[in-house]
Amino acid sequence: MGSEFFQPGEQRAQKVNQLFSTIAPRYDLINDLQSFGLHRYWKRAVIRLARVRPGERALDVCCGTGDLAWGLAGAGAEVTGLDFSPPMLEIAAAKSSRFRSRPDVQNPKFIQADAQSPPFPDDSFEVVTIGYGLRNLASWQTGLREMQRVLKPSGRFLALEFGKPPNALWRSIYFAYLKLCVPLFGRVFCQNADAYAYILESLKHYPAQTGIAAAMQEMGFANVQAIDLLGGVMSINYGEKANKAECGRPRPQE
Repeated sequence: MGSEFFQPGEQRAQKVNQLFSTIAPRYDLINDLQSFGLHRYWKRAVIRLARVRPGERALDVCCGTGDLAWGLAGAGAEVTGLDFSPPMLEIAAAKSSRFRSRPDVQNPKFIQADAQSPPFPDDSFEVVTIGYGLRNLASWQTGLREMQRVLKPSGRFLALEFGKPPNALWRSIYFAYLKLCVPLFGRVFCQNADAYAYILESLKHYPAQTGIAAAMQEMGFANVQAIDLLGGVMSINYGEKANKAECGRPRPQE
């Protein structure tokens, strides 16, 4: 059975916006429950791989409730968080209380905007991240091109997303969990099972880590990596905006 919130084509953005407005108040809680708290470790891995230097500009696309944006800020970046859901942005901005004891942390600037048309000039950011958002775009290809556009040369791009495990048995167990268990969290905490049945439905239509890595290579990203987490249940796609002089440079080993 599919989800009412997965609607290919022109209605995709409207349905996804409706979805996140529905789940915003319980989003962080359900993330903890469905991932057994591991999403916090995976987000810290993104921040670590981003190698933020103090004063760099970072853009967190589809920032949701702001975990990655605040993590980048805590690492010293000047951060902009972008999302199209006002309820999610309100929750993200309210997390400023966690950093009151750190005067070195500059609060992210949160803006409502379309991830497929970010309102920034070319070559604006040293780091661009997206967590659990690429899969939700009406066109992930357009979103990926736009995130590459706003990166500075040699800037780092990182996408944290649900993956498709390469091992068939592990993949079948994982998909069964997404189909049978995760929607129960939506029913219990949001009174809407479809809100979380959406994860599996959208993942079926998403190329996952290997497909995104191949697309990034075709687009000219350098040092492309697809990093599997928990056997490919989650993944981080990494790449750098290539300078002309860097084209063909060997990829570093993780």
